[in-house]
Amino acid sequence: MIFLNPVIVSSAEILQIKSSNTILVGDQNRNLTIGLFCVDVNENDEIQATNLLKSEFPRGSKVKIKPFGFKQNVLLAKVFNIKGTKEMTELLVANDLTSDICPS
Repeated sequence: MIFLNPVIVSSAEILQIKSSNTILVGDQNRNLTIGLFCVDVNENDEIQATNLLKSEFPRGSKVKIKPFGFKQNVLLAKVFNIKGTKEMTELLVANDLTSDICPS
């Protein structure tokens, strides 16, 4: 009789928040640049938006990623904290740093 143990999947973690719409995540095997889905921050709000994301999702934070496609070879996705209670795009919308222009 063969028993199959479920594979333990490690979550990705924040390696760097490059800008208000570009982050770098990684797991044990690879790093991936992600463009936040439906984020269009005004250049006047760029520093504030980036700082907000860095404070709410510090380096090393475990995250879940919900992909929506690719644009110019960059994965577009929504990024949630590991508990699923915070999402980066929603955080920016709630703080009036981007408009909610895309479908959920």
